Amino acid sequence: MRMQVPRRFLPSLPLLMAFEAAARNESITAAARELNLTQSAVSRQIKALEEQLGVELFHRERQTIRLTAGGHAYVREIREALQKISTASLNLRANPFGGTLNLAILPTFGTRWLAPRLPDFLQRFPGITINLVTKLSVFDFRLETADAAIHFGKADWQGAELALLRRETVIPACSPALKAQYGFVEPTVIREAPLLHLTTRPDAWERWMRLNGVPADHVHGMLFDQFATAAQAAMAGLGVALLPTFLIEDELRDGRLVPAYDAPMTGEEAYYLAWPRDRTAHPPLIAFRDWLLAVTEADR
Repeated sequence: MRMQVPRRFLPSLPLLMAFEAAARNESITAAARELNLTQSAVSRQIKALEEQLGVELFHRERQTIRLTAGGHAYVREIREALQKISTASLNLRANPFGGTLNLAILPTFGTRWLAPRLPDFLQRFPGITINLVTKLSVFDFRLETADAAIHFGKADWQGAELALLRRETVIPACSPALKAQYGFVEPTVIREAPLLHLTTRPDAWERWMRLNGVPADHVHGMLFDQFATAAQAAMAGLGVALLPTFLIEDELRDGRLVPAYDAPMTGEEAYYLAWPRDRTAHPPLIAFRDWLLAVTEADR
């Protein structure tokens, strides 16, 4: 728990505004006119501030005022603080869901799917700042600063709430040259080619082969920890990779990747937004969750 700041070091806003206006205008009269107060009221507020702080802020010379050395230093910080309060209030009024969202993302999903769509969210909610960090697997929200995470797998995350975003369909994809080399006229030919594996989906190829009537024992090949690097390796002709169609749309469209064999596979696992239960009412999370669900629904 933070130590509470003594009351005497927290002057009221009217006192600080009177001081800042007088310092900026170098005149009690001009400050009173700006604040729509009487000259005597502004003078009393500045005097009350000096008494509360125990520091003289102005040199008073007949009808003029001049900041003391301490007053010069103090007004710079007070002016900055007042500006922050004003900006925060304007942002809150413009966007009641303002704040910060710390989001853990899966690398390829984050860079290929989420990042191109984030400008739309930030335009709709300009007061919200999103901080992104990469996480490849389930973690303990109690030990992390994340408010939410993009999760791929089953709807199972201890201590967290989950919202289904989308399922995924993967296809065996490779370079046009590799397809021309092997032909892949039937699924059994896939076993003859180099296979590229993801460490996060260690049994994906076995499941695909069983689904297509291909012996699934002793399946070997290069290992990758991210879809992006596996996709690059496939485009370079190093082998065939099982890749989500929605993450390689550009590569399929321009022909850098082609389906090795027309046999898509949709598994039981899916993409979810996960968040700890104690963050359910966090306004930036509410805004992001509603937006993300709408975008993924439209994108299916």
